[in-house]
Amino acid sequence: MNRVRLERLLKDVAAGSVTPGHALEALARFPTEALDFAQLDHQRSLRQGHPEVVFAASKTTAQVLAICGALEAAQGGFFCTRVSEDQATALRARFPGLRESVAGRTAWLPMEPVAPLEGNLLVVTAGTSDLPVAEEAATTAEAMGVSVSRLSDVGIAGIHRLLNAGEALQAADVIVVVAGMEGALPSVVGGLVATPVIAVPTSVGYGASFGGMAALLGMLNSCAAGVTVVNIDNGFGAAMAAVRLLTARARGTG
Repeated sequence: MNRVRLERLLKDVAAGSVTPGHALEALARFPTEALDFAQLDHQRSLRQGHPEVVFAASKTTAQVLAICGALEAAQGGFFCTRVSEDQATALRARFPGLRESVAGRTAWLPMEPVAPLEGNLLVVTAGTSDLPVAEEAATTAEAMGVSVSRLSDVGIAGIHRLLNAGEALQAADVIVVVAGMEGALPSVVGGLVATPVIAVPTSVGYGASFGGMAALLGMLNSCAAGVTVVNIDNGFGAAMAAVRLLTARARGTG
């Protein structure tokens, strides 16, 4: 139940177009709904401004369908990360209007209405191999109402590619930088801009990258002041951090 749907329901009750009994039925799942295997948090939109998100990895297809069905009934849509091919096929068959990012492994049924957030998020990718994590970040932010631009394959092995994109970097209000290997790109970006930079280490790299640990430690030790770092391969977490920054920025200027 998001704020817009709740306000609409209360206005309909006040106007007499919806009875209190029908309103109670609509709120029966609020604030939580118990499934056999999950406790759904339908109050999250009111507390945080965005709904609960389904992490589909390690869940069965039946569990994902049940959770998404309950979320759709309560709030008009849902958003899933780390969606497998089988889960995506089942969601597509169950929910007309489903949107997907195969690269980002995300699937969502748009919730109406999604209020657009002012500001622009730029998602920067060091290499093509980092695109799955970058697209998870980009599509998550887009589903939350953020305007997203993308700058791909501009790693420091050919730093001129990044320097040639100075206009895009300066135009962004928040930048998410996704990189594997030694994870140096966020430090470079952080040294070029004044806007918040959120670094995402990926597990891309050869053996000594230790599944992303080298990139993570490199980003945590960034010499560029103010670079924030999320967990390995956590494009979703970076996107939600950007959403919160842009939400706070909008409140400050509203």
